[in-house]
This record gives sequence, structure tokens and C-alpha cells, in this order.
Amino acid sequence: MTIIANTPKPPYYAVIFTSTRTEGDNGYGEMAERMIELASKQQGFLGAESAREDIGITVSYWTDLKSIKQWKDNIEHKNAQTLGRDKWYSSFRTRISKVERDYGI
Repeated sequence: MTIIANTPKPPYYAVIFTSTRTEGDNGYGEMAERMIELASKQQGFLGAESAREDIGITVSYWTDLKSIKQWKDNIEHKNAQTLGRDKWYSSFRTRISKVERDYGI
């Protein structure tokens, strides 16, 4: 992802996924692309932004908590979560926040 997500007027929700990676790609790049492709087809998905240096941060935006839960429970996403725990991440944290203000240029 190379652009800033074009989100609607608040309120909406942000899922903030912060991680540190294990060594090597091990299929991570391909899976990350697939997850964005898959998420973009989910009801309630508004967009996503991602950056990675020593710590990776991906923020996905959603219309409501129900949509976030459906994404979390998506079978292909669940498989990626398992691979992440077993293979790609040395640590991670997921946070869900309600966006009440949104401004910029």
C-alpha cells in the first residue's frame, strides 16, 4: 500500500496491527498482498495503510465492529493469523479504536 486511505466522515473504526518480524520473507509478502486484496472485498472495509522498518504498522479502516469481527473470522484470514503466530512475527499487537475526528490536507 502506497497511498493514504480515503476514509469517510467519522465515526468509523481503525484496526491497528503492530508487529516485529522474524528473519526472512518466508511467503510473508505474498500473503500480506493477498490479505489486503481479500479485506478489500469484505463488507465494511474502508481502506488500509502500512509502513515497515524495525516495527511494522498496518492500519485498516472499517465502518463498524461487526465488519471487523467478520474479517477476523474469515477462514483465509484465520489461516494467515496462524502462519503469523507460527512463522512471521516475533511479536505483535492488535488494537481497535473508534475514529471520532479525521482531518488533513
